[in-house]
Amino acid sequence: MTSDHQPTMPGGLGDVDAFLAGSVFAVVGASADRAKYGNKVLRVYMQNGRAVYPVNPRGGEIEGLQAFPDLASLPELPHGVSIITPPSVTEAVVREAVALGIQHLWMQPGAESDAAIAYARENGVNIVAKGACALVVMGYHEH
Repeated sequence: MTSDHQPTMPGGLGDVDAFLAGSVFAVVGASADRAKYGNKVLRVYMQNGRAVYPVNPRGGEIEGLQAFPDLASLPELPHGVSIITPPSVTEAVVREAVALGIQHLWMQPGAESDAAIAYARENGVNIVAKGACALVVMGYHEH
């Protein structure tokens, strides 16, 4: 049986299917600015009917959802976390996620940090990075 879908990313970094198999997600770096990727990634989860929490240190409301200052503040543990932050911030986010027991992380292009990837892998976390963008994989559309 053959398949055109390759769940594991080139270089062995991450299994997209395992990441998307969950029901609750968080977007760290969520933004109220609709032109920013932190907003678009949040919206692609919403467009796909997924439960998603925006995480932004400023809090407030993003796309009608309450934003939380960090992963530890979420009302429930997400299955997966999309990260759209500068690489130096990504490293702190990955440490927090590992400490909380989150097993699936997706570093969006531009958020990748080799140190964060290594730390996640050392701790047995499924890390999607260096290639796939959630907007493409999940079929984002502007409206």
